[in-house]
Amino acid sequence: MKIGQLARRSGLSAHTLRYYERIGLLPRADRDGSGQRDYDASILIWIEFLRRLKTTGMPIREMLRYAALRERGPATGAERRALLEAHRETVRAHVAELQACLLVLDSKIGGYADAEQRMEENDATERHHDGKQAGPRAEGA
Repeated sequence: MKIGQLARRSGLSAHTLRYYERIGLLPRADRDGSGQRDYDASILIWIEFLRRLKTTGMPIREMLRYAALRERGPATGAERRALLEAHRETVRAHVAELQACLLVLDSKIGGYADAEQRMEENDATERHHDGKQAGPRAEGA
C-alpha cells in the first residue's frame, strides 16, 4: 500500500511515517517501479504496537531500542521482554499516580457539589421563610 493509504489506515501522517522510517522505528519500505514507497499491510500491526508504546509514555529512544532488537530476530526475545517488563512497571506507577490524582479530583468535585447543594437548600429555606412572612402582610394590605 502507498504511504497515503497507510497514513489513513494507521492514523499517522505521511510525514510521521517517513520520520519513523528515517529514524528506524519502521523498516525501510519496498519501492515500486516509480520509486514510491510500497508497504505491506502487516506493518499496521507494528504501527499499532508503536502507538501503544507512545501512548504509555515510552521514550522514542526505548522504542528504537526495541525496534532494533526486533529487527535482530527471535534471539533477542529475552531482551525485548525485559525492556517491556521495565516499561510495564513505569506504566503501572503512572497509572497509580493518576488514580491518586483522580481521588483528589473526585474529592474536590464532591466538595463543590456539596457546597452547591447546601447553598440551594439555604436559598430554598430562605424563600420558604420569606413566603410565610409575606403571606399575612399581603392579606392585611
